[in-house]
Amino acid sequence: MPMRTTAAAAGPAPPDDGMHRLLQWLTTADRSALFQQQPHEPVFGGIRAGLPVVAVDPGRRFQPIDGFGFSLTGGSALLISRLPAAERQLLLRELFLPDGAGIGVSFLRLAIGASDLSERSFSCDDRPAGEEDFALAHFDIAAGDREVLPLLQEILAINPTLRIIATPWSAPPWMKTNRGFVGGKLRRDCFAVYAAYLVKYILTMRENGTTVHAITPQNEPLNQKNEPSMVMEAGEQAEFVKQHLGPALAQAGLREVEVFCWDHNCDRVEYALAVLADPEARRYLSGSAWHLYGGEISALAAVHAAHPDMKLYFTEQWVGSDGQFGPDLLWHARNVLIGALCNWSAAVFEWNLASDPACGPHTPGGEARCVGALTIGGEISRNVAYYVIAHAAKFIRPGSVRIFSQADAPLHSAAFLTPEGLVVLLVLNESGQPCSFGIAYRDEHAEVTLPAGALATCVWRAAR
Repeated sequence: MPMRTTAAAAGPAPPDDGMHRLLQWLTTADRSALFQQQPHEPVFGGIRAGLPVVAVDPGRRFQPIDGFGFSLTGGSALLISRLPAAERQLLLRELFLPDGAGIGVSFLRLAIGASDLSERSFSCDDRPAGEEDFALAHFDIAAGDREVLPLLQEILAINPTLRIIATPWSAPPWMKTNRGFVGGKLRRDCFAVYAAYLVKYILTMRENGTTVHAITPQNEPLNQKNEPSMVMEAGEQAEFVKQHLGPALAQAGLREVEVFCWDHNCDRVEYALAVLADPEARRYLSGSAWHLYGGEISALAAVHAAHPDMKLYFTEQWVGSDGQFGPDLLWHARNVLIGALCNWSAAVFEWNLASDPACGPHTPGGEARCVGALTIGGEISRNVAYYVIAHAAKFIRPGSVRIFSQADAPLHSAAFLTPEGLVVLLVLNESGQPCSFGIAYRDEHAEVTLPAGALATCVWRAAR
C-alpha cells in the first residue's frame, strides 16, 4: 500500500538567506490541504492597515515543552505490527522522525497492563480466583499486548530520545475490593504491593530497553464503568503517592521518574488540587494530567495558578466514529492543541495511535467508537488526530518554550521558540470565511491568509 509523502520533505527550517521569510503548513476543514506546505513564503516587512493581527513576543516566555504524541495502545501495536516489515518501517519513520516526510512524534503514552483498547483485560500479575501474589513472583511484562515491547524497540531504534509516560487502567484484580477488572477500589492492604507492582513494571521495561520517564497512578480514577477501570479517590491517591509509590520509587533508585496525579477530566479540578495540596504527596509529584471529556480547558490554568511549580500534561482526547473531519479538526485544534498549550500544558497527547476500520480492537466492555490517528485496514488512512499532532510535533521539538502570542478574532494562536532558534506559530481560523492577518514580530510584520476552517503552522527564524 503506498505511503503518503508530505510536502514538508525539505524539512521545517526556512533558508538562512537574509530574507526573514516565513514557511507555512496547512490543514483545512474541507480536506483541500492536509498538512501541506504552502508555496507562498511571506517575507517580514509591512502589512495593509486594518487587518487582524497576531502579536508574537519572544521576550515573554512561559512553560517548556516536553513533547507531543499518542497512546500506543495494545490494539495500535497489534495493527502496526501486522504490516509487512518494509512498510512498517516506512510508517514508523514517518511517525517518529521530524525530518523529511516525518511528523516527529516525541512522546508516547503506554498502558501498564491492558487499556480498554486492548483485545482483552489483563494485568502484569493475574492469578486464578482466590489466589494472591504479594511477592509478585508471577509478574509478567508480556502477559498481554505482546506486540507493544517489540514495536517499541523498533520505534526507539528510529528515535532514541522518545519520551514515555505509562499509566494503569486497573490494578490486578486480586488487589481490588471487587476482585474484578471493572470498577472497584485498591484494597488498603494492597497499597504497598501495588506500588511495588508499578516499580517492577518500570524496572522490567528498562531491562527490555525501554525507559519510562513518567507515570500516573491511575487512568481516569473516577471512571468506574470502563473495562478495565479502578476507582481511586483524591485522599486515597494522596496517601498512595506519599506513603507508598513515592518512597518505593526512591528506594528503587527511580527518583527521576516523574509522577503525575489525577489523569482525568477538567470538570473535577478539586481532585488535583486536593492531591497537590498535600505537602507530603506533592514532594513526590511533578504535576497533574488531564483529559477533556468534561469541563473546560481553562481548568489547567487554574491549577497552574495554585501550583506554578507543578507541570501540567494533557494526556488524552479521543475522536469518535460519529464525528466529522471538519468540526473535529476545529474543536481539537482550538481546545486540545492551542487550548491546552495556552493553559500551561507541557505535553499534548491525542488518544490511540491506530485502530481498524471497525474501531477495534477493544475489550468487550471498552469504548467501541474510538477512531485512531491512523486507520489500518486494506490501506492506511490518516485521521484528524494525526494532523492535529503533526502540526505541533514536527516543529515544536522537546526543549522548546512557549512564548507570548495574542490573536485578534476570529483567530486563535500559540507561539514557541525552539532550541534551534526558530519561531513556531500555531494559528487557527475557525470562521467560515478566509482571513488575512498580520503577524507582528519584533518591529516587523508578515501578511498571511488562511482559508476558512484552517489550522496553520508558521515557521521563521528568530534571529535576522
